[in-house]
Amino acid sequence: MNKRILAIDFGASSGRAVIGEFSDGKITLNEVHRFSNDPVKVNGTVYWDVLRLFYEIKQSIIKAAQTGPIDSIGIDTWGVDFGLIDKAGNLVENPVHYRDERTKGLIEECAKEIPDKEFYSRTGIQFMELNTVYQLYALKKYRPYILERADKLLFMPDLFGYLLTGRMTTEYSIATTSQMVDLKTRNWAFDLIDRLGLPSSLLCGITAPGTVLGKLRDDICEECGIEPVEVISVCGHDTQSAITAVPCPDGDFAFLSSGTWSLFGTEIDRPIVTDKSLADNITNEGGCENKIGFLKNIIGLWLIQESRRHWNRHGNDYSYADLEKLALEAKPFRCFIDPDSPEFVPHGNIPSRVKEFCKRTGQYVPADTGEVMRCIYESLALKYKLTLEKLSDSTGRDFPAIHVIGGGTKDTLLCRMTACATGKKVLAGPVEATTLGNIAVQLISCGAVDSVSSARKIIAASEKISVYEPENIDQWNEAYERFKNTVNN
Repeated sequence: MNKRILAIDFGASSGRAVIGEFSDGKITLNEVHRFSNDPVKVNGTVYWDVLRLFYEIKQSIIKAAQTGPIDSIGIDTWGVDFGLIDKAGNLVENPVHYRDERTKGLIEECAKEIPDKEFYSRTGIQFMELNTVYQLYALKKYRPYILERADKLLFMPDLFGYLLTGRMTTEYSIATTSQMVDLKTRNWAFDLIDRLGLPSSLLCGITAPGTVLGKLRDDICEECGIEPVEVISVCGHDTQSAITAVPCPDGDFAFLSSGTWSLFGTEIDRPIVTDKSLADNITNEGGCENKIGFLKNIIGLWLIQESRRHWNRHGNDYSYADLEKLALEAKPFRCFIDPDSPEFVPHGNIPSRVKEFCKRTGQYVPADTGEVMRCIYESLALKYKLTLEKLSDSTGRDFPAIHVIGGGTKDTLLCRMTACATGKKVLAGPVEATTLGNIAVQLISCGAVDSVSSARKIIAASEKISVYEPENIDQWNEAYERFKNTVNN
């Protein structure tokens, strides 16, 4: 069964539209549109430019239609963020960016109503201030009039699906990022939501990945010059789309989805909710075929991306290749940061925050661009080792290799350092894992592929995988001991 699928994948800094052609047991990709995804700060609040992004979706459809007929469309995005719709069906305001600081301190405040252990045992989700539940709590606390105007809440992929089809629903994987879904029922934890004083009436019904949302609206078809096409709710959370594309058909793998965020984890049949997984703040996110992505969110290439933006704003036009070269020229293992320290989350001057962290923790303070970059690279790789140990402790599994997927597979230095730091073989690829996972769910939905395992076999046969072997393990192990002392201070 030959199919031509349009996958639209939004990352936190860019988006792309890719045609996936499925024939002869392989998927070939053809990128038809790429665009930036730039937040906009207005009166102290950071927003997503959602109307611009919807324009880019329509441009994607126009360009895709020009290449030939399309069988279906699927959209995935980052997690947690949402738009609010009023009773007339209109957007109340632009969705607020998860890096906005409105949720600061709200984890502790919500814990007064729902203790952390109870909250985690019910939802299994990692505590992060950016989670949807804290964003809603911030609205209740600071801007209740916005909630009063709202009738429904739609997560970003569901919002775009609504704008394309007119149907409101919530896809399961994206819903779990909210920290408001009950692990056992796979439905909203209405009692917890009520205890926080949040309006559960905003929430739509939860549907499984692969559900047909509906056909493109007539006005969209006319504007884009396309016949009516089905829009499918794929794994709306880009992490879960990427996990679907891990080229390991037996399902026994550790993965590192490497992009703006690093998502390090494995796939399990049932949630793991223990005192240890709570202490390690490991999340259980819903995925395809009722699997669970057991993983930890780590600040990833954001540290490099935002540092580059800062340097470029100040007249240093560095490419990523330039920064990698400068990092390699710097002496190794002089200082480390904890990538997940709160000061590294907001936009701004990451290099100065790196230096301040090193100064505060009594370490050598990086003196130039290369030393800052070396510190970031090594700290990320060592954080991956720490996370891998926590995953192994919770699952009781020893992973022989790490599958690195996503855009970070192009960062060969980080892949090499990850192999060295963890002492594990790194299998890097596919680069477009999220897009391939998006396409895979569409193919399963239409009956062209029978399961995720089959889709992974197809992806493994379609994509090139690069292999990195660990080196200098003793030096990295010594550095790891110093790193652990630094991040535990």
